[in-house]
Amino acid sequence: LQWSSPPEAIERFKSQEIWFPPPQFYEFCRLYNFSSLSELHKFSSERALEGCERWMPVMLTASDGSIQLLPGDELYPEDPDYTGEKKTVMSTDKKVEELMKEGSIFHRIVIKTIHNYAVYVNIQAKYKHINPVMINCDSSDYNSKL
Repeated sequence: LQWSSPPEAIERFKSQEIWFPPPQFYEFCRLYNFSSLSELHKFSSERALEGCERWMPVMLTASDGSIQLLPGDELYPEDPDYTGEKKTVMSTDKKVEELMKEGSIFHRIVIKTIHNYAVYVNIQAKYKHINPVMINCDSSDYNSKL
C-alpha cells in the first residue's frame, strides 16, 4: 500500500510500476485538477446536491486498440446496454487515429495497450462536475481539433 497524489499515480502508471483499469485512470485524471485534499473537499461539498449521472462505458474495438466511449461522446449509443443482456459489440476496421481525426465531440478513453491510455474530453460536464485533465500516456496527439 502506498499513498500517491494523482500526478504521482499517473506517472507510476505511465512508467508501468503500477496498473489500474480505465475507470480509475479517468478518476485520477479528474482528481489531478485539485492541488490539495481540502480543495477537493470544498469542490465536493459545493456540488454535492447537484445530482449524478449514471454512466456505462461502451467499448468500441478498433483495428489497433479500443476506445471506451462515455456519455456525451458523438459515438456513444443513444440506448446503451446497461445490463449486458443485449451483448452489444461495437467494432470497426478503422484505426484509433482515424476515429480520432474524424471526430469532434469527445468523451472517451483511448486504450492502445494495458499501460497506454489517453483521456479526451471536450464536452461540458453535467451537474457542475469537473472534467478530467486530458492525459496521454504516449506521444500521439489527437488534440488538433479540440
